[in-house]
Amino acid sequence: MSPTVVATAFGGPEVLSVIDADVPEPGPGEVVVDFRAIGVNPIDYKLYSGAFGTDESQLPKRLGSEGAGVVSAVGTDAVGPAGPIAVGDEVIAFRGVGTYASRAVQPASSITPKPAGLDWEQAGGLLLTAATAYDALEVLGVGDGDTVLIHGAAGGVGLLAVQLARLRGATVIGTGREVNHDYLRSIGAEPTTYGDGLADRVRDLAPGGITAAFDTVGADEAVDVSLELVADRSRIVTTAAFERAAAEGFGSIGGSNPESTERRDAARSELVGLAGEGKLVNAVAKTFPLADVATAHSELQQPHDIGKFILIP
Repeated sequence: MSPTVVATAFGGPEVLSVIDADVPEPGPGEVVVDFRAIGVNPIDYKLYSGAFGTDESQLPKRLGSEGAGVVSAVGTDAVGPAGPIAVGDEVIAFRGVGTYASRAVQPASSITPKPAGLDWEQAGGLLLTAATAYDALEVLGVGDGDTVLIHGAAGGVGLLAVQLARLRGATVIGTGREVNHDYLRSIGAEPTTYGDGLADRVRDLAPGGITAAFDTVGADEAVDVSLELVADRSRIVTTAAFERAAAEGFGSIGGSNPESTERRDAARSELVGLAGEGKLVNAVAKTFPLADVATAHSELQQPHDIGKFILIP
């Protein structure tokens, strides 16, 4: 049996419960992971909020798609992207299943080795945000000499996008709350605040112009300023403003886009390697015991310290 988080209804965090769930033996192409740290992401609460429908046949719904832990059992043909998986391996699960648990069966295809130098908390919340950031920068073709505007630079995806863009040689202008500006400077971004006059503030910071923009926010302001400052709409991408992207001819990533899935999966080893070398830092804002998952989800929807929320089983 394993303490496991489920949503028993559609609604707010109050519908979350921790139950004791059976952990079956892993089948072909599966492993069991004993989790040490689990990433909390906005998509997790959207899945039970009703944002994607309220089909009660899906209840109770297990949550979580990423985490880090130790392999405790393997099925036949348990081979991940980096090769065969063995009991005792320290691993990261990304595109996992029901990772909000002390122990759970995972597809071997979701498993990447965890570097010894990467702590459990950073590892547990790394890949969903890092892979999203990587996907966006690949679509934008960001490289040396670019000046990139990142909307929501202090968010989970934004922080990784800033670092990855800097590693590619780009200059980064990042929007965020003023309380987060010192941190954004520490990772190589020139920060500015949201609100009236944003386009002019960005021009002042980047007199040579903005060559690409990444919107992680979805607000009209972010889209409008991107369209105003970036002449080539193929060099604007959003993870949120999907309707405007379709209507106004700029890019979007994520959702069920198979090309996004392919790019993100292909980047796992590279991203984990950068994190293990200390070149990519996944800031952790706060940790919560698994039993406090409802509190974690409530706080995640409010302004909070910079970085990821992590559940500890």
